[in-house]
Amino acid sequence: MGDLVITALLMVALFALLGSGVWIGLTLAGVAWIGMELFSTRPAGDAMAVTIWGTSSSWTLTALPLFIWMGEILFRTRLSEDMFRGLAPWMNHLPGRLLHTNIIGCTIFAAVSGSSAATCATIGKMTLPELERRGYPESQTVGTLAGAGTLGLLIPPSIIMIVYGVTAEVSIAKLFIAGVVPGMMLALLFMGYVVVWALFNPNKVPPADAHLGFMQKIHASRSLIPVVVLILAVLGSIYSGIATATEAAALGVVGALVLSAFQGSLNRLTFRQSLMGATRLYCMIALILSGAAFLTLSMGYIGLPRHLAEWIATLGLTRFELIVALALFFILLGCFLDGISMVVLTMGVLLPTVQAAGIDLIWFGIFIVIVVEMAQITPPVGFNLFVLQGMTGKQLPWIAKVTMPAFLLMVVAVGLIYLFPDLVNWLPGKMSKA
Repeated sequence: MGDLVITALLMVALFALLGSGVWIGLTLAGVAWIGMELFSTRPAGDAMAVTIWGTSSSWTLTALPLFIWMGEILFRTRLSEDMFRGLAPWMNHLPGRLLHTNIIGCTIFAAVSGSSAATCATIGKMTLPELERRGYPESQTVGTLAGAGTLGLLIPPSIIMIVYGVTAEVSIAKLFIAGVVPGMMLALLFMGYVVVWALFNPNKVPPADAHLGFMQKIHASRSLIPVVVLILAVLGSIYSGIATATEAAALGVVGALVLSAFQGSLNRLTFRQSLMGATRLYCMIALILSGAAFLTLSMGYIGLPRHLAEWIATLGLTRFELIVALALFFILLGCFLDGISMVVLTMGVLLPTVQAAGIDLIWFGIFIVIVVEMAQITPPVGFNLFVLQGMTGKQLPWIAKVTMPAFLLMVVAVGLIYLFPDLVNWLPGKMSKA
């Protein structure tokens, strides 16, 4: 009962601060400070200073502002426009047309960044203004981007898979390859939803461009070459082992600058605007990350995640009931914590229960990643919702509403990998035999 009272008090404080218009990062830090001050013996001020400094000075986090800056450069030059010009001829025959560029772009960039926030922010900077200019409904452009942006966690390389692999003591390489098929499946589910929506709402989709023959499409797609070269350079540097994700992000920035300079669209003004735009967006994200890290520490001291996990472990559920309960548990935790924090704080308690139920740990890792993706678009602390709020200026309830179809599609994805576990286990099995 004590845990329920503490949870209720913190939720009231969270909603009260958010409703009063306080910045999201400061709200998270404020709720964490209240929790530590009232329910913990550690000095809240000292804990806040150490946590925020540790989060802000993380070397791994350096990749995030660099990827955001790369997106700003692409957004402020003709590269993003060229990408649309190259994709448009191929998308015109699909119901939904250029709405699919959100999903395709996020799927490709997810293989570069490993971060949901970076994927959402970078692709959003390129696609949102262009789709708005072409007359696509904002509800669909934002909703599809929020959902597809979460692919940054599932398609390797993925930071959260590395954290889970270390915690569960399973092969990170197998986790990476296990995420490929579910990642492609989820991208196809998103595209399928766009197709169905477009078939039922044909009047809301802008008219197609002029019909082109195959060779004309190839000719029009020549403008894709600079973007493809940039993506291959970043991807190749990571998968060949030449560069880390952070170094590859720096390579991406340099490549974007070089390509835009060759195009003649880089000048002092666009350089300054891209740098300042990336700084503003990253500062917003970094403040939220710092607040979330402090809230995670506060929750850890109070013991709420551990107590909830222990409670689930004592229920004696069947395998199916356990999966449903864990999905609901992580979605609930996603209202307060970021994905990596959820994994770190709960796996130590949950893994013995999962192993006792006979659940494969590689499969469970992919299940956890998809459920954490769902938490990324679940209010009040759905991180992708915050990123999109900062980019669009829309209210959080509206963004949460338009992302609901993506959330439901992730529920379908969880059901599919439960019914057909080989969607996850087939590729790692091939890897073991090789």
